[in-house]
Amino acid sequence: MRQQWMMGLVLLCLSQTSQAQSTHEDGLKGEHSLQEVVVTGTGTQHLLKDAPVQTEVITQKMLRDYGGRTLEDILAGLTSSLSFNESDMGSGMQLNGLGNSYILILVDGKRIHGDVGGENDLSLIDPQNIEKIEIVKGASSALYGSDAIAGVINIITKKHDSGLLLENTSRVGSYGDLRQHNGIGLRMGKWSSYTNFQLQHSDGWQNTSTEDPHQTEYLITDSKNKTVNRYTNWQLAEHLTFTPNKRWEFYADGSVYWKRIYRPMGSHPGVDIKTWDLRYNNASAAIGGKWKLNQNDFISLDVDWNRHAYYYDFTATTLTDGYHNGYPTAYYPYYAGQSQLQSDQQRTMVSLKSVFTLPYNNRLSAGFEWRYDWLKAPNRVEGGKATDNTEALYVQDEFNPLPWLNITGGLRLNRNEQFGWHLTPKLSAMAKVGDFRIRATWSQGFKTPTPKELHYRYVRDMNGTYLYLGNKNLKPQTSDYVSLGVEYNRGGLNITVTGYYNKVKDMITLVTIPHSEVPADLYTTYLPIKSRQYQNLESAKTYGVDVSVRYRYKAWMAGVNYSYLDTDAKIYDTDNDVLRNVTIDGMAHHKANWFVTWNHPFTRGYRLGIGLYGRCSSKRYYQINGNGKGYQIWRLATTHEFGKNEKMKYRVEAGIDNIFNYVDRTYHGLHLGTTTPGTTVYASFSIRFNQGKKVNQQYKSNIKEQSNEEN
Repeated sequence: MRQQWMMGLVLLCLSQTSQAQSTHEDGLKGEHSLQEVVVTGTGTQHLLKDAPVQTEVITQKMLRDYGGRTLEDILAGLTSSLSFNESDMGSGMQLNGLGNSYILILVDGKRIHGDVGGENDLSLIDPQNIEKIEIVKGASSALYGSDAIAGVINIITKKHDSGLLLENTSRVGSYGDLRQHNGIGLRMGKWSSYTNFQLQHSDGWQNTSTEDPHQTEYLITDSKNKTVNRYTNWQLAEHLTFTPNKRWEFYADGSVYWKRIYRPMGSHPGVDIKTWDLRYNNASAAIGGKWKLNQNDFISLDVDWNRHAYYYDFTATTLTDGYHNGYPTAYYPYYAGQSQLQSDQQRTMVSLKSVFTLPYNNRLSAGFEWRYDWLKAPNRVEGGKATDNTEALYVQDEFNPLPWLNITGGLRLNRNEQFGWHLTPKLSAMAKVGDFRIRATWSQGFKTPTPKELHYRYVRDMNGTYLYLGNKNLKPQTSDYVSLGVEYNRGGLNITVTGYYNKVKDMITLVTIPHSEVPADLYTTYLPIKSRQYQNLESAKTYGVDVSVRYRYKAWMAGVNYSYLDTDAKIYDTDNDVLRNVTIDGMAHHKANWFVTWNHPFTRGYRLGIGLYGRCSSKRYYQINGNGKGYQIWRLATTHEFGKNEKMKYRVEAGIDNIFNYVDRTYHGLHLGTTTPGTTVYASFSIRFNQGKKVNQQYKSNIKEQSNEEN
């Protein structure tokens, strides 16, 4: 009843705003978000409303109003096509039916590196330092290479170019949630520096103390296992820039990251008894520069190195199976206080890119990339190490034969040391028809198996013993993606409808296999309940429709996002000589979110913002361990900004998440629709001192002027 009442309130607000008459001033306000400059779809700057490739933008205003706790929280709450199934191993992200390994995460156009267990650790990204987020759906391999079959998410960070900047945000919430952000920015002549520190902590929570009875000999109702474990992580990052003149810019940056997940000891034999905590040690370093040939053309070079390593920190005596120093072993003992390296992934990349304006309304982008992946896993890989090496050349042309028509085509030539050469094309077109934009895209994707998928062999003890196997016979994955979208913009109203179809050939996924297919030496060593191996599917298809409606009138803004998804995947059953249907893990047919916000400035420099948000999902499907329940969650967020002085700003955020206290109490060991603990509250306080505002405003003015000239 309460949910129906709240839904009625939202519909009432929507109807009131839709009946309002839009003045010229309101129209300008509604068009504001359409003036966003986006870069992800083509790698070059375009106004959002004229971007050749459909791009979804989460703006700075949306980020401020929502007040998200984590990046996962922000993405799940503000876009319907993304979903998450967070765990100790990462974010469990899915975009339009495809998981983490098919989604490329960029920070300011550069790849992040935080994969573990096939999932990305998005806590590497500080939510307080995000300017906006650009999301491009569909295969973008021609421009970005591997890992971009499902799409690209580009996190644009805030640019700090003032004389002196000091900022602090402290946030507290239910279940011991603590978030800390500190930033120091300094500009001295041709040099600028920004140092960022973030700390995240949670005490975790337990939605149920009952174990899955199908995995235990008797019903257990006093399990110590938590839904989300207690954790602490911190990160220190530095970005240094040197600009000797208007044509040259050089940078160097680096970061260190530490995280520990504290796992409670189990109380029943054979039921996920945790005798170790998880610890992550990450580091990154990069240097690069850009040579601006003129207002539009440039050549850039980037060199970066990333490391992502995680360990078991033992809390009790443990006999481990697997590999020790790269060789098979059984029952190797570790004692409390000792650590064991599980995986050390390192990646080095070199990227050379150029953009040139050519005659007859052409803009050419071309580049070269070299990538070297190195994996050390003494207890999980035969021989202890594995490597992979890839080079690529790419070219893209943006052609405007008519003022209302853009055609963009690209090619990427990829060479992998194990799988040879492959050519990946992409073609997109956009036509302007009055207030409408019509976009169509056809693109192919290409992705080689990762060292983990080829070589990993490891055991997971959780509600029984699971054996996970790599597969040296894997083939590269290819995809064909097509989409057609229509966008309507008028005044403060924006409506977008996009249909898509993505066919992935030889898709790699974990498949449960019979004991007869497990190598004899491994089966006798591990005696698993279930064994899963990376295998190529015969075919996999995802298809659906994304719909977005947003309306802005004066101080009000409202929006609804909806995604329909269906999948079809098959694998060849050698025992029965038939094709067998396989579920793509995490798929849900229906997902949606909605919001209504109101912002108003008062006297004495005070501004109030109120936002009501909701999101829901239908049942999520999995191959094993049950399906995730559908859910609906509501959120109330308020923002309070103080300060008429341009140098000093104060901000308070407070809100309630999961207003109606929905909790998924599915037995531990089975999949959840959502891990929320129920109703939670939060509050944060931010203070920002910025000396040298005019410098920053001039910098933004130059960027805006440049983007207007280019578009």
